[in-house]
Amino acid sequence: MVTGIEHQNQPITIKANHSLSYDLLYRMLKIRIVEGKISKLYAEQEMRCPVHLCIGQEAIAAGVCANLTDNDYVLSTHRSHGHYLAKGGDMRRMIAEIYGRDTGCSHGKGGSMHLVDLAVGYLGSAPIVGSTIPIAVGTAFGSTMRGENRVSVAFFGEGATEEGVFHESLNFALLKKLPIVFICENNLYSVYSPMEVRQPRVREVYEVARGHGIESRQGDGNDVDEVYEMTKRAVDKARKGNGPTFLEFKTYRWREHCGPFYDNDIGYRTKSEFLQWKDRCPIERMESHLMSEGILERWEMDQIASQLKAEMEDAVTFAKTSSFPKDNMLMEHLFAT
Repeated sequence: MVTGIEHQNQPITIKANHSLSYDLLYRMLKIRIVEGKISKLYAEQEMRCPVHLCIGQEAIAAGVCANLTDNDYVLSTHRSHGHYLAKGGDMRRMIAEIYGRDTGCSHGKGGSMHLVDLAVGYLGSAPIVGSTIPIAVGTAFGSTMRGENRVSVAFFGEGATEEGVFHESLNFALLKKLPIVFICENNLYSVYSPMEVRQPRVREVYEVARGHGIESRQGDGNDVDEVYEMTKRAVDKARKGNGPTFLEFKTYRWREHCGPFYDNDIGYRTKSEFLQWKDRCPIERMESHLMSEGILERWEMDQIASQLKAEMEDAVTFAKTSSFPKDNMLMEHLFAT
């Protein structure tokens, strides 16, 4: 939330009926600023791990996680920064992890694609496509067996729906009526392969999920309000014991598949396509709406951004001044030694 930020000694007052809008905008802007800074620092070659940025896709992480509590579980993918931050993960520890430091959320041994923050229910991310989907089903099954009022959320890209474990997981979740929401971030590409070379044109991804009998819906992944409302219904349903939901959100990543740069010149997508999606920037859409309604003023937006940039600078300083893990930590945190 953005309470406590001041402008010329004026506190930003969040009206009760608009606090959600501020919260959603804040989460999206936080992700954008953090990843923007990562993209600038990456060339220093002190971040010795791959980074998969979600710039352009922030609305999904923000809209979904705004419906969750710290007790709810999230499992994620290689493109994990947005999910981690939106769920309330510690920014300092995330940046330290990307720098490979012992103060990182995985003690510097996991890097960008293996983030964990158990304090906020972020159970982890992994780069193997589709691998965390059955783990999320397992956490939902465990919550049901223990009688806990927790909801599990599995984030994954549309490429994961081509994996066998995706179909097995949907089947089991529906069979056991588990409290889980499946979130498919369909950014149209699996690395450099567009949808049309991977899946038939005559169907949509959510229709494949619906074929399993699970409630399935498709939404605009660049409209944070729509993401929030669709997810709210699914989370409420799961929390009441009424079973799983599959949500597909169409969106678009601005940067290259892996790395800090743009790649519109290498031939797998066009610059015009990129610009069309850039015009649908989820942050600019939300900001424009709030300003047109008189809910947000420019100075407020500037102050929010200023605060977040200061937090990111602090996180970078914290990371760069932290120690690397000791050699004796190599065999720690393993299932077996």
